[in-house]
Amino acid sequence: MAEFLVLQLLMIKCVSEILRKTYNYHKKDLAYLFIKWYTLVRELKRKGGYFINQSTIQNYRSRKMKPTVFIDGKEGTTGLQIFERLGSRSDIELKVLSDELRKDTAARKEIMNNADLVFLCLPDQAAIEAVELVENPEVKIIDASTAHRTNPNWVYGFPELNSEQEELIRRSKRTANPGCHATGFISIAAPLIQNGIIPDDYPLTCHSLTGYSGGGKKMIAEYEGERVDNRLNSCREYAITLAHKHIPEMIAVAGLKRKPLFFPIIGNYHSGMTTTIGLFNEMLSGAKSPKEIHELLSDHYAGRKYVRVLPFGGEGAIDPRGILESNRNVGTNYLDIVVSGNEDQTLIASMFDNLGKGASGAAVQNMEIMLGL
Repeated sequence: MAEFLVLQLLMIKCVSEILRKTYNYHKKDLAYLFIKWYTLVRELKRKGGYFINQSTIQNYRSRKMKPTVFIDGKEGTTGLQIFERLGSRSDIELKVLSDELRKDTAARKEIMNNADLVFLCLPDQAAIEAVELVENPEVKIIDASTAHRTNPNWVYGFPELNSEQEELIRRSKRTANPGCHATGFISIAAPLIQNGIIPDDYPLTCHSLTGYSGGGKKMIAEYEGERVDNRLNSCREYAITLAHKHIPEMIAVAGLKRKPLFFPIIGNYHSGMTTTIGLFNEMLSGAKSPKEIHELLSDHYAGRKYVRVLPFGGEGAIDPRGILESNRNVGTNYLDIVVSGNEDQTLIASMFDNLGKGASGAAVQNMEIMLGL
């Protein structure tokens, strides 16, 4: 009987704490809970004590509510990947709307305002509108769209950017998940600019090869359907107007004053990405050789779980013929950096999964940081 009463008491305490954190609680609900709580306390006293010991405390901790997570737009490529990554986890509670309600504004608003964290996997304008639905100030949001990546009121979700970024994400209620191409570019350029190796007005050129899954469901269907267009069998450059939507965040986050010349390439394979920057050593400040740059990047990312700087030239870690495979890290959240070159020029490449560290994997990493998991 006593054990039952203690558990009831702890349960009510837990529920009252949750209600106090919820933006739309009613005073009568709390009043009822406190009356119930007081009644149970009196019963416990009459029985001879509270019977609270270390075992009871541990049981209470194990019963604490898991953080609740909702994905707005889980039917898209990134949303579906996040859903699959979270589906088997036991440390969160994943909230889902039925197919009939997933586009119902009122239903979305209610579930978002009662979640601990919300992923937005929507087009830019829809993501902006979704943020406006969240009135509960305690709800944390991770936006996978382009909409908020250069917004100063949002934290950029690349934890490895510098020594403070992970803590900024941890304290943030609004995190903008990086773009895939931008992730590769920033992983290389930002540390070199931060350390004064690349001048902020350096005329950077970058190309980035991605699998066709980066184009979303429509492009996946185009490549995986019945092949009627032989052009799909080749690599295809795009955004040849040099105005790709990731360029603004590349400039802002890396700390550039000059717009980089950036051109992405779609390959005839599902997923994986290699983003490459070439440098003329005579135009650099400080480190003037590929090996010095390799050492600097190794120091910058030392101790990081998901960003790894491979041995110089990729020795022992890549194809001995010096070939880089863009699908090297498919299915993981790892990003591998290779530095090579000679006394005149330096080549730096980052290899990662465009659906992993370039999208859903990064989003889940940010969720873990923001929820303290």
